[in-house]
Amino acid sequence: MSHHQGHVIHQRIIDLLDTHHARYRVVEHEAVGKCEAVSAIRQTALGQGAKALVCHVKGNGQRLHVLAIIAADKQADLSKLAVSLGGLKASLASPVEVDKLTGCEFGAIPPFSFHPELKLVADPLLFERFDEIAFNAGLLTHSIIMNTQDYLRITAPTLIDFHRV
Repeated sequence: MSHHQGHVIHQRIIDLLDTHHARYRVVEHEAVGKCEAVSAIRQTALGQGAKALVCHVKGNGQRLHVLAIIAADKQADLSKLAVSLGGLKASLASPVEVDKLTGCEFGAIPPFSFHPELKLVADPLLFERFDEIAFNAGLLTHSIIMNTQDYLRITAPTLIDFHRV
């Protein structure tokens, strides 16, 4: 992924949020790879972080690419995700596939799908505990903190409970 591609995705998100009159702010910061570290820099709770996982769901005639969004303080139960989408198993996509489907580097994938073959799903727990969510926006050095209800209104993700209990 080129740095330029990340800037393109970042600007696409900003344009989308502005078009839909979303309440958000951009935070520029050093590039950090861990959810805990970036939460501290953003001054947000770990549970506000929208962690994005690019997954394959297969089986029962299903072959889907899924952008699965989950709270950063939770772990994904991929088998629960697969069954909820009518498949038998789910796995994480390779770095090459992540680049092709998102145009973003690992750790900077936003909770937005701009690829027609990448289905957006989200664990509802992410939206139940906080008024705002936070995420890297195409670049490891840029985060967006936005109103939870605005995110749901703009993206309309398929809501699936897939966090580990």
